[in-house]
Amino acid sequence: MIDDQLLQIVVCPRDRQPLLRADAALVASVNEAIGRRRIKNSGGERVEKPLDGGLLREDRKLLYPVVGGIPVLLADEAIPLDQLE
Repeated sequence: MIDDQLLQIVVCPRDRQPLLRADAALVASVNEAIGRRRIKNSGGERVEKPLDGGLLREDRKLLYPVVGGIPVLLADEAIPLDQLE
């Protein structure tokens, strides 16, 4: 679980938009698509492992993965959510 104080200071590394804790339904949806091998990160690499959670950019277009309780705030690791459509 990401600490509330941390959420107040972390922002998207691309455009500085605030990040929100992704709800369980969104994470489950992304993990299902990962299991079907349909998800690539912004760097173009296929995401192979399910996420523990995620931080959602305020505009709801990108999800930054949380792995082992640690947010991965690298621009190339962000998951564009238009792949879920």
